[in-house]
Amino acid sequence: MNGDVKQPAFVWRRNKAAVDRLWMLGLTLAATLLLTLNLGNVPLKDWDEGLVAQVAREIWQAPAGSLTWLHPTLWGEPYFNKPPLMHWLIAGLYSIAGVNEWTARLPSAVFTILSVPLFYGIGRAVFHGRLPVLFATVVYLTSLTVVRNGRFAMLDGAILCFFLLMIWCLLRARGHYGYLLGAGLAFGLLCLTKGILVAVLLGGIALLFLVWDTPRLLQQPYLWLGILLGSVPAIAWYGAQWLHYGQAFLGNNLVDQSLQRIWTDVEGNGAPVWYYLLELLKAAPWILFLPAGCRLVWSNRNWSWAKLAILWGSVYLIAISLMATKLPWYILPLFPALALIVGAQLAEMWQQGKQLGVQQFLPDAYSPAWLASFSILAAVGWLGAAYFIGWAAPAESDLGLILAIAGATFSIAAFLVARQNPQFINILVWGTYLALLLLMASPHWAWELAESYPVKPVAAMIQTHVPAGKPIYTSYPYNRPSLNFYSQRQVIPASEQELKRAWRRDETAYLLIDRPTLIALEISPNRIIDTAEEWLLITKDKI
Repeated sequence: MNGDVKQPAFVWRRNKAAVDRLWMLGLTLAATLLLTLNLGNVPLKDWDEGLVAQVAREIWQAPAGSLTWLHPTLWGEPYFNKPPLMHWLIAGLYSIAGVNEWTARLPSAVFTILSVPLFYGIGRAVFHGRLPVLFATVVYLTSLTVVRNGRFAMLDGAILCFFLLMIWCLLRARGHYGYLLGAGLAFGLLCLTKGILVAVLLGGIALLFLVWDTPRLLQQPYLWLGILLGSVPAIAWYGAQWLHYGQAFLGNNLVDQSLQRIWTDVEGNGAPVWYYLLELLKAAPWILFLPAGCRLVWSNRNWSWAKLAILWGSVYLIAISLMATKLPWYILPLFPALALIVGAQLAEMWQQGKQLGVQQFLPDAYSPAWLASFSILAAVGWLGAAYFIGWAAPAESDLGLILAIAGATFSIAAFLVARQNPQFINILVWGTYLALLLLMASPHWAWELAESYPVKPVAAMIQTHVPAGKPIYTSYPYNRPSLNFYSQRQVIPASEQELKRAWRRDETAYLLIDRPTLIALEISPNRIIDTAEEWLLITKDKI
């Protein structure tokens, strides 16, 4: 008889909330392992990591009262590229645990970890059941682009976290208007992390969602008060830069480093308009379900989750695709929208396939293209595993195990898809997570480091022999911020003529060149101070 008594509503809600907290805790722990494993055992890569780490070090090393924390510098020159919120956090960690890769990357990794429970909360606010929330969150968590870029000492992990915080606050504000203040705070944090342009783009997407889904919130003073209060720190920082640097700051920060990226390929980072469609291929295997998910989201466009996914995905993708400057990590804020769409599609398929192993003959339930795609991915995984285990260098043998796991995952998934068994979703989740975990445990997760010579031995050579403050000219054609960071010296790329001129005019010139350049410059080998990774450090002082 007691079994027929219904639980009171408040007890049911409390149990439901407890289950959600357990899922959020488990997913957050899974994200923590994935985003912190081997975090500090790989050198910083060039460009953003080297630049961010160096700016943070100059803030940390600045004398008390110098206001370098307010007016950041890069090698003593004003740093106008981005606001310094992340640089402040990294500098704070430097003061606690020293200057190293782990302290440089930890703030971004922590923000990316926090984005996982935030994304789960967004899913619970827009979906009516827990199943699509779980699938969407694991898709987000096991996306290679999210995991990799969330680990780097860059700004993008924080951007993900703050934008998801904004969306979560707006959704919670449907029940309590006070959350609108939190949305305004998140907008201000976006401004202090990557600048006004990015904050306006992401904030505009959030406002468009309110216009379509919950227009009554636009009339609430809490929203505009929150935006005003959240913007005060950013306005104060921008005002301080303008008062200190004047027109130079506005021209460099707002034009050269922000607006100019819309119509000019800054630093040669241009690409076709379809560039980010190719970048989406890195979202395998989940990208295979995107076409069916897009049809599902359009058929459900009257629901909040579909409205959010449509606006978020389409507006952001169009905006970054039309920009002249294109960089791989610009796509990162698109992945939560992708995860919402794919998660809903996976949940739909799971519900359709409750009768395990029985063909359902439902439209788009088990596309033949998925079977073909999983079969191809499995073949690539097994062939790659055989190559790296049997023929590649010993340092790359761990890639063989990773590819073997991928091959096994896709093989089992292909078999289950052929049997109309929705358990292939579980296989993909666990197999993808395990493969990513092993990739992060290896040094190959930062594969950009293999594109050039190892930087640490060369930096150690420079730091040993070159006095502080002396510039070094190199025949390497590109600037390497990571080399500058590790050597604590500026290494300046120069043409052969520029190297000749520096060698002829400066009696204490230091050159970092390869042996063919040494011969071309007709410099005697007895000028060589030291060598590292086939690079020669030479100076006139060497007799």
